[in-house]
Amino acid sequence: MNKTIAIAGLGWLGQPLAYRLATLGYTVKGSVTSIEKATLLQQNGFDAYPVEISENGIEGEVQALLNNVDCLLIMIPPGLRKNTGADYVLKMAHLLAAITEASVSKVVLVSSTSVYDDSQGRVTEHDEPKPETIAGKQLRQVEELFLNAEGLQTTVVRFGGLLGGSRNPVKYLAGRKDLADGSAPVNLIHRDDCINILVEILKQDAFGKVFNAVNPSHPKKSDYYFQKAKELGLEPPTFAEADSNEIFKQVDSENLKTVLNYSFKTSI
Repeated sequence: MNKTIAIAGLGWLGQPLAYRLATLGYTVKGSVTSIEKATLLQQNGFDAYPVEISENGIEGEVQALLNNVDCLLIMIPPGLRKNTGADYVLKMAHLLAAITEASVSKVVLVSSTSVYDDSQGRVTEHDEPKPETIAGKQLRQVEELFLNAEGLQTTVVRFGGLLGGSRNPVKYLAGRKDLADGSAPVNLIHRDDCINILVEILKQDAFGKVFNAVNPSHPKKSDYYFQKAKELGLEPPTFAEADSNEIFKQVDSENLKTVLNYSFKTSI
């Protein structure tokens, strides 16, 4: 059966995912935040719709996006780093109302490992998130909003720090001095693994689940970024002396193996 997948957020991850799903025989459509972006993607063969979600509601072609969809993948970043004060929970509540109205029954919600606090140490999906940051708290509220929504089968995927293509976090750290948390383990994932995991969830119909999607390799930040900077010919960052008693989070997954039988393909 040819399934129709909608992707809310055809960006750095959503676009290559859409390509992959199309090659696998899915019918794919998606949204971007402006008519200009939608037009550009349409010219490149994407079935793209302008949809802008704000605290006040949804503007654009949300009905066209959600109409006759077997599953919706939500890849809308909270944008909380920009400190715009935007309420991510309110925005996602508007989207949930539109999903309910359109009778979409399956959702994959892309979340983040920031729902866990550093004080929690090593965590898996079996650990209850205890976020302390504003971003973490809002993400957790949105997870619960969708997981508890009536008539909706939601799978939550908590990605670690994303890298791949031209994106590598070391580029933002190169040459910087006395950075904090050098002893903290990295919690990263390559975009190729992100795409593979999302595809497997759809293929295996793994709904009503939670997945921590983080590469099982967790070198210390100071070691990892020193090595990556050297590989890219950048000046390595330096890290301040750390308090040896400090606790850092390390995010691992049990469900990727036990539920999806997934093993990571791309090193960080």
